[in-house]
This record gives sequence, C-alpha cells and structure tokens, in this order.
Amino acid sequence: QSAHRAGLRSFIRYGWRWSWRVAAFVTVFNTVSTGLSVYRNKTTIMSLWVFLALTGALFRMHLGLQGLAGGFVFGTAFGIPAGGLLMLMQNLVGETLQEKRNRERRELYEQKLAEWQSRLSVTEDLVQTESNTQGGPETEIAGE
Repeated sequence: QSAHRAGLRSFIRYGWRWSWRVAAFVTVFNTVSTGLSVYRNKTTIMSLWVFLALTGALFRMHLGLQGLAGGFVFGTAFGIPAGGLLMLMQNLVGETLQEKRNRERRELYEQKLAEWQSRLSVTEDLVQTESNTQGGPETEIAGE
C-alpha cells in the first residue's frame, strides 16, 4: 500500500512537470499542421514530418544550437512514423481528411441552399397570397 502511494505521489509530481510540456507540444503541432493543411488543402507524410521536426526544434531552441538540432532530430524520429500511421489509418477508413473536409463542406452548402430555397418559397407564397386578397389591408383602412 505504501508503494502504491509513493507511485501515485511521484506520478502526480512528475506527471505535472511533463503534462504541460506535452500539451504545449501537441497544441503547437496541431495548430501548425491543421493551419497549413487547410491552407494547402492537402495532407502528406512529408508535411507531417516537417511539422513535427519544426515543433521539436522550437521546443529545444532555448538550449542553443545543439538543442535546436536535437529537437529537430527528435521531431523527425517521431514525425515519420506518426505521419505514416496517420496516412495508413486514413487509407483503412477509406476517406482522407481532405475528402472528409470537402464532403462536409459540400453537405453544409447543400443544407444551407435547401434552407434558403425553402425560405424563398415561403416568401413567394406570401406575395402570392397578398396579391390574391383583393386590396388586402388597404381595403380595410378605406372601409373605416
């Protein structure tokens, strides 16, 4: 029981030290990766590798040139397998992120177009109803 408590204490102590670093690393990587993938409108293994290598170099930059090079190598070492795994998972699913984005964009456009057309038909029905009433509100005002 005391070993369990000691393990839990050390997990809390050292877990906190690493959790914010990992969270910051992942945030920077995802922001840069998503932003550039959307800008370029494609995702490749090479771009994922470059994103992770640059993110690794960014996080080790404070250690000087050696840290910059080490972070670049660390990012490269994890970027190539991570990019390959991501592309493999996309192939297994049968739809790439780009295809999914384009499909969702098209579905949203079609939904908004259908809503616009339904609102337009309601407006046309109102105009037709008003023209069918002989004078409408103007005859009531004149009759008073």
